[in-house]
Amino acid sequence: MKFLVDFLPIIVFFVVYKFYGIYAATASAIAISFLQVGYTWLRTRKFEKMQVATLLIITVLGGATLLLHNEMFIKWKPTAINWVFALVFLISHFVGRKNLTQAVLDKNVKLPQSVWARLNLSWVAFFVIVGAVNIYVVYHYSTNTWVNFKLFGVLGLTVIFVIIQAIYLAKHIDTSDDSKETSEISKNKEH
Repeated sequence: MKFLVDFLPIIVFFVVYKFYGIYAATASAIAISFLQVGYTWLRTRKFEKMQVATLLIITVLGGATLLLHNEMFIKWKPTAINWVFALVFLISHFVGRKNLTQAVLDKNVKLPQSVWARLNLSWVAFFVIVGAVNIYVVYHYSTNTWVNFKLFGVLGLTVIFVIIQAIYLAKHIDTSDDSKETSEISKNKEH
């Protein structure tokens, strides 16, 4: 459910663009982003940092698009957001006891520190690459192609990347505790 809520501004942008154009889509994405942050606040009584960062970027770049009637600002938004995410993941690699990837997954997955470092840096690389690909699409293809890439391309790249990370994680997850538990349960059932 959270995944859908996080992608809601992109989905709204896509649908409104198809019917009303880039400027109406930009205004709608700004509005839905405000609603998204407000909903999170009402539900949890706190703000998610990434949502707020995304809201600020879409408000600034989307606002510039609307005020200056220049669609290039909103087209740079995915790059700006991805590069901000890359910077946050990179900073977390050097600051604090746990990097961002470890802080999110450590409760459920036990991995060696070197694996956490590789996973975190792979997210940095992913966000940098997706931001760069967005710039390429912006300057080499039509607005319609860019809008389709923004929804389907970025979503597809993200799903592929998460699958690759899951495969990588599976190779490094220590299941020795689970197998000990299973064998203990089996022994108890036999007696």
